[in-house]
Amino acid sequence: MEVAGAGARDEGDSIDGAIRDVGSFDEVGADELRSDVDLLRRVWQNEKCAPEILPYEATLVERVREQIQLMENIEAFATEIKDDLMLSLYRMDVNRTLFLLRSYLRARLYKIEKFPIHIVDNAELWDRLSEHEQEYTNKYCEILAKHFEQTVLIRLPDQYGSMLKQTSLASEENDMITQPQLNTFVFCRSRGAIGSFQLDDKGDEAVDLMTDDLYILRYKPVRKLLVTDKIELI
Repeated sequence: MEVAGAGARDEGDSIDGAIRDVGSFDEVGADELRSDVDLLRRVWQNEKCAPEILPYEATLVERVREQIQLMENIEAFATEIKDDLMLSLYRMDVNRTLFLLRSYLRARLYKIEKFPIHIVDNAELWDRLSEHEQEYTNKYCEILAKHFEQTVLIRLPDQYGSMLKQTSLASEENDMITQPQLNTFVFCRSRGAIGSFQLDDKGDEAVDLMTDDLYILRYKPVRKLLVTDKIELI
């Protein structure tokens, strides 16, 4: 009987500890989670709307992953204590955060597969990738080159045997590498009062960027403002 009583006390202590963990997360982690989710939403929106790949937000992604793991643990505790309302709320938060994280990584993967050779050849863009993305890009380029070689290039004359240039007789430049269109127009919002901003090198085009105002501008002149978090794309 004493053993059974000890087991019951241990089980009760476990449930009480789970409840305290949930309460602790509500008090300490909720504000941080909301802040990171809002930041992840803005990062995802920028990545989705920018024509080129942006710097990988490694710290944010790692922090969000840890919070998702914590939320999944809390969801398991909520299942043990049979609290359907709490379980539903945490499950909704987990699914929402997972959607944003996966969509962000999927948007980056889309650009890697669309401009793989351009990214590999551009040191600035290459440094924007995570370590796993760099490994994936190298492997993707190898598979792509092998595919073209075995299905198309092997059947063409030697002067047309490159997937990087139209013909070796006309130019030595790699003129068949797909690149993002940096002069495309984007919708953006200024996150602060930047003031007069030059849109060209000649000084003929300028715009006053005011806090929370919306603009339709060419991406190339404002790309540095995006990387420094002075504007956001919408």
